[in-house]
Amino acid sequence: MLAVLIQTLGGLGLFILGMKLMTEGLQMAAGNKIRNILKTVSNNRVIGFATGAVVTAMVQSSSATTVMLISFVTAGLMTLTQAVGVILGCNVGTTMTAQLIAFKLSDLALPAIAIGVPLKYFCTRKKYRYIGEVILGFGLLFFGMTVMGDGLKPLRFDPTFISFFTKFDASTTGGLLLCVLTGAVLTILVQSSSATIGLTMALAAQGLLGFPAAMALVLGENIGTTITAELATIGSSNINSHRAARAHTMFNVLGVCMMLLIFPWFLQGIEWVTGEIMGASPWDTQINGEYPHVGRYLANGHTLFNFVNAIFFLIFLPVLIKVAILLSPKDKSEGDALFRLPAFDQHVEDNPVAALAQVRGEIHRMSLTVHAAYTNALDCLEKRDHRTIRQRQRFEDQVNEMHKAVSTFLAKTMQSEINEETSNDIAEQMRVVNNLERIGDAVEALGLLCEDIVDKELKFSENAMGDFFVLAAKVDEFLTMISEALIKEPQGLMEKAEETERTIDAMRETMRDTHIERLKVGKCGIEGGLTFINLLARLEKIGDYCYSIARSVTSQR
Repeated sequence: MLAVLIQTLGGLGLFILGMKLMTEGLQMAAGNKIRNILKTVSNNRVIGFATGAVVTAMVQSSSATTVMLISFVTAGLMTLTQAVGVILGCNVGTTMTAQLIAFKLSDLALPAIAIGVPLKYFCTRKKYRYIGEVILGFGLLFFGMTVMGDGLKPLRFDPTFISFFTKFDASTTGGLLLCVLTGAVLTILVQSSSATIGLTMALAAQGLLGFPAAMALVLGENIGTTITAELATIGSSNINSHRAARAHTMFNVLGVCMMLLIFPWFLQGIEWVTGEIMGASPWDTQINGEYPHVGRYLANGHTLFNFVNAIFFLIFLPVLIKVAILLSPKDKSEGDALFRLPAFDQHVEDNPVAALAQVRGEIHRMSLTVHAAYTNALDCLEKRDHRTIRQRQRFEDQVNEMHKAVSTFLAKTMQSEINEETSNDIAEQMRVVNNLERIGDAVEALGLLCEDIVDKELKFSENAMGDFFVLAAKVDEFLTMISEALIKEPQGLMEKAEETERTIDAMRETMRDTHIERLKVGKCGIEGGLTFINLLARLEKIGDYCYSIARSVTSQR
């Protein structure tokens, strides 16, 4: 029995390793395509559904896609409604893995491994290494299925195991619930619904599980897969990420509950659809003691459940979102969010698209903090308020800490296995975060000047102050523009940025010359005059950094 256990678990391990390699290879090869596809998602729930199905079919993992979506919502790159619509499609897209397994391509396992290993480990070009990773993963997946099947064969004649598996009798309510619970627990432990579905198919192919019991296990595995999305929200302060995870969990749990109410008719539907295609029942054919057709029935049942479930909840999507909001933590104030240090989820470390989405969200929050610091400095000058001045150092410390945290995470991500496009994205994001930190330094210098003006009670002419706040408003407009562009690039960003940059430079030159004329005729004191010129210089410097950020944002797209 120990040999059977070792061979079965070893086969399951090979299956999981193959699934992981194939998923990671597909993500690396299609990382930018995935991001571009997700960028096009609109509030149309049908388009979101189709997008989720396509993306998940591309990466062969609903868990990976769901983690990406949680990261996109956390970053503000996607609304809750968009994300939930895509998640519904993810549950349909992930059934393609089960369909692939049901094709019984075990004869291709060793040739795929033979081709995949040299491509992955001996090719110099990353493109071929990713292709090799996909092929190797494919081979290991089917080799693992073969090893599992061979390991389970002796159990067909063992009385102990036969009596054990008879407990999984879906004809009774207790047995049905036991199957569902077992499937959910196994998937939570393994962290892969594809792996547990593969194991279920192997057990059913050996005749150890009847079709109803195996199908009930598959339903439970759909519940267990929701744990990945829930884990992805741990430590996240973004309320919408929690709501998206709750919606994902409710979709699967409620869908399974509804399907259990009509379970006998559900099985009949699967048998009718599959029987029409194959012309055979799960138990009509036996080859070498195995039932080769049962895997196709389970794969079709898995697809049918998720498709019907998705269509139902697609119709009632607003209700699903409202309930998810009720079951999620309450929102926090925006002020607290500005001074929260960046926190990066460990579950995204192996998912470059999700990791960079989280980084983009933190960079956007850093831009909001910088903008708030800028507003604080202007308020200090306008109101001549010492209490406002005391906020300056807090903003400066926060910007520096955010710069350090984001830069460290980007450097760590760059050291991992990433493709060329992702590497370029990281380089541009580093430039953005560095320029934001420089804006923070310029704002700190501006704040110091404002503090000096308040402390020394320096006076400026009405024309000078009018000029200053006109230029400050233009800079404020530029800061708003680049902050919004970090989430979604507006049409013609570079044209707008170039025009704004030229306007700021021209305004600064004109205002400085005008002020020098006022100095010459004695309308302004020397100390106040020099301070005013420095204020204009700081505003122009902030404009320069905003322009650099706009260039980096444009090159990322």
